[in-house]
Amino acid sequence: MQELAQLSSSALSERYQQSLLGVFGAPQRVLVRGAGCHVWDADGNQYLDLLGGIAVNTLGHANPLLTSVITSQLATLGHVSNFFTSPSQIALAEKLLEISAAPAGSKVFFANSGTEANEAALKLTRRNAGTEAAPRTRVIALEHAFHGRTLGALSLTYKEKYRAPFAPLPQNVTWIPAGDIDALRNAVDETVSAVFIEPIQGEAGVKMLSTEYLQAAREITREAGALLVFDEVQTGMGRTGSFFASAPVIPDVMTLAKGLGGGFPIGAMIVFGEENTKWLTPGDHGTTFGGNPVACAAGLAVIHTIESQNLLEKVRENGTWLREQLCSIAGVSEVRGAGMLTAFELAEANAQKLVAAALDAGFIVNATDEKTIRLAPPLVITQEQLGSFLAALPQLIAAA
Repeated sequence: MQELAQLSSSALSERYQQSLLGVFGAPQRVLVRGAGCHVWDADGNQYLDLLGGIAVNTLGHANPLLTSVITSQLATLGHVSNFFTSPSQIALAEKLLEISAAPAGSKVFFANSGTEANEAALKLTRRNAGTEAAPRTRVIALEHAFHGRTLGALSLTYKEKYRAPFAPLPQNVTWIPAGDIDALRNAVDETVSAVFIEPIQGEAGVKMLSTEYLQAAREITREAGALLVFDEVQTGMGRTGSFFASAPVIPDVMTLAKGLGGGFPIGAMIVFGEENTKWLTPGDHGTTFGGNPVACAAGLAVIHTIESQNLLEKVRENGTWLREQLCSIAGVSEVRGAGMLTAFELAEANAQKLVAAALDAGFIVNATDEKTIRLAPPLVITQEQLGSFLAALPQLIAAA
């Protein structure tokens, strides 16, 4: 490790390509340090992180409280397996039930990532199998959905190029247009076990779904006896200016990850209502690392900071301001988002070229397609920091 710390980015990138499986392609930079909303690479260059590890670094990098809590918990009790529990696991479950306004009898299952949380949700919804005479064999998902890369979650993911190499996949999935209430009503019947919805489709380019649509989904699934699952892996934990983008609509199941741990791996499935907790019983599912004391302590620290620093209000204010400013920039044709999850479309420029130009200028952003740039910075980012990107953006668009 000491030897690697002395190497340049180019030398480290070469070592990376010799030793790591190339599923991510060549790394754009080798990052060695972070503080607040900035990171530094192996050559000493500084970047404003406007992607936040893809909506993960809720409190920025090296947050003092989060670092202290993780260190303290690891020095006390790191891992015990789920033959046992810990105070931090119980406390985080109780806190998630509180902030999600879960009804009495609701329960939490902890995992390590978003795709694992969605796998747990899929297994739960499979138990809503109907009867032998009237089996529930279908799952409804939305066009342009992204729910993960494991085989079950992948079967819900819309993009054909992700699914095709691994077919046949385990779920019988029907995709319907996102936001179309009539299409949803026509698709959901007694053959459907569950409907999976991202309240905002982040990987699709921050495509928004209305509260009206989410409420309709709640009514339609309840009438048909199907389970409603909200995937809040990217949108949850304050990202949109409220703890959950789907609020006030309450589903049967909600999945979380990314921002919940503030950079420490954790996923969660909240099961709403005692009637839905019956679907998974002892032995039906499990995880070795899920809900470990350190991850749960991290989740508690994240929630405490969001609440104590009034970050939800700041996220709403700064997000609205950011999108207003983006609308006034030449070359930006459309802006959408909520809180600190924003996308803007380019009228003519190539989004991948803009990502590269931005990186060279000291800004980390993401392209979701050839025309769309996504921003998901830490919730603690300031207007001044956002303003530095906005000031540079016209030149970046010209360069792209």
